[in-house]
Amino acid sequence: MKIAIIGAGQIGGILAKRYAASGHDVTIATARNPEALRERAEELAVKAATLDAAVAGAEVVIISIPQMAIPKLPAGLFETCSSDLVVVDTGNYMPFRDPPIEAIENGMVESVWVAQQLGHPIVKAYNSIVAHSLQNKNLPADAPGRIALPVAGDDARAKQIVMQLVDLSGFDPFDAGTLEESWRQQPGMAAYCTDLTLEELPAALARANRAAGPRIRDAFAKKLLESWDRTTPAERTAIIRSFHKVAN
Repeated sequence: MKIAIIGAGQIGGILAKRYAASGHDVTIATARNPEALRERAEELAVKAATLDAAVAGAEVVIISIPQMAIPKLPAGLFETCSSDLVVVDTGNYMPFRDPPIEAIENGMVESVWVAQQLGHPIVKAYNSIVAHSLQNKNLPADAPGRIALPVAGDDARAKQIVMQLVDLSGFDPFDAGTLEESWRQQPGMAAYCTDLTLEELPAALARANRAAGPRIRDAFAKKLLESWDRTTPAERTAIIRSFHKVAN
């Protein structure tokens, strides 16, 4: 399968390398000249291209850039693509990093806003796991303790393709409903970055508290930022879990 990944940071890089190692044709792209990505592409064993070239002919496009960068993508980036193109949003809105996005602040679901900016349907996935867990906690199918990741979207075919990629990358996919329901996996919810198993994830999604989410998000973000230099990745996950009374 031809996969384009927009963004070459931690999440995008991990996915690019893992998909390529599984035999997929992977290209990475950013707003920079492809030559600037040459070393990164070699490191990941993938190709580098311009945004337009990467997207052209792709079957799946994974967008893994900060939320604030979404409106900066070229207008009409997907206009000439096949209607079957699957676009995946891995991002999250983080007020400590992103400038205020009025629609989201007023309650719009983050990925609904992203879909509006892109002018193309999307699937929400990979936003609910930190890079360290994505890199180090992947396990074969049916392995005990395998982490589960929610996948939300409105197109059943697109969602199924993304769920297959999640499984390929070492995690149990879970159908989390429509894109409108993807608020249940946003920052501040119990399913966000708490490394839950397939047995635990459905209950976490079900008990999500939309009204309390932004307050919890901002509280754990503050605590993480204050303690970042003196905590391990496991301790950071424990901090997030503590806000939802999830046992460690």
